Amino acid sequence: VRMKFLQLLSWKSEKLEMLFQIPFYQKQFPHMCLATSTCLYSKKKKNNSYEHVDQEKYKNLVYSVTSYKTSAQTPETILEEDNLLYGPPDKHSLQVKAETKLPKNWVPLVNPNKRISHLSGDSNLPMKIALQRTKMPSVTRILQQTLSPLQAFYLERWKQKMTLELGKDGFAEYTKNLFLQGELFHAALESIFLPEEKTTKEQRENDVISGYLSSVEHVLEDIGEVKALESAVQHETLQYLGLVDCVAKYRGQLCVIDWKTSEKPKPFLKNTFDNPLQVAAYIGAINHDANYDFQVRCGLIVVAYKDGSPAHPHFMGPDLCSQYWKKWLLRLEEYMTK
Repeated sequence: VRMKFLQLLSWKSEKLEMLFQIPFYQKQFPHMCLATSTCLYSKKKKNNSYEHVDQEKYKNLVYSVTSYKTSAQTPETILEEDNLLYGPPDKHSLQVKAETKLPKNWVPLVNPNKRISHLSGDSNLPMKIALQRTKMPSVTRILQQTLSPLQAFYLERWKQKMTLELGKDGFAEYTKNLFLQGELFHAALESIFLPEEKTTKEQRENDVISGYLSSVEHVLEDIGEVKALESAVQHETLQYLGLVDCVAKYRGQLCVIDWKTSEKPKPFLKNTFDNPLQVAAYIGAINHDANYDFQVRCGLIVVAYKDGSPAHPHFMGPDLCSQYWKKWLLRLEEYMTK
């Protein structure tokens, strides 16, 4: 049957060739084929002007348009967007430059000339020195005035984004509430540590700070022997001052403790930005402040969360504190130069 079918095709090869030839080829090649579908003839295809566009050249532009999302921006998406438009920032050269630079006016973190009193005092009363208004700059001001260009850029972009979303008045109200939450949280912690005061039921049930207090419960179990609370410190040699949240022992190590609140998780020390420099600055100030008859070598940053999830305690040992002390001295020199 197959042989007869092939013979039948060979007898009418000319007709089959005309029927199944491909009209797009200029030169025709003799061939035989069999199809079950009918031939459709359409009008001549129009020329597409985009076929001659250099697609490789505009590939990134097309990708940025087609991949755009209307969701809220985050620092990560902003960084991706900037990398796409302008390329990645040259961080390597800046980092090498910062590492090789040394402070001109070196002052040790631990004061070798300070006399430590070993007399047993009333440990139940933590020191609480009021902050005096002087011409000395504060640690917070120095850090704010010496932000790196990259830090300043993202901070300004975040402010612009929040202002667009909330409006100028709404953003002002938002920042005001953040400060209020921090003050209430610190006040509640102070009442926990002071023996003559107790955290009231209203404080614990307050929706604003109840989550923060639940967040730090497991950290408070490791803190004892509080020596200072919301107390002013000043570095008598370097001429700067600040307000320390807490000085106490954490797992047996005397630390400057800094309480921070956050709506986003910060599981690593690098997520706390300039907070380690702030802690190092407070440690150096205490060690060179005659009002304090003790010295500190360690630090602790506790990040508490509004939703009540367990806080992240970031412990800074003596070596790590010394590294951040060097960076703090560089920022202080930069501020004084400006």
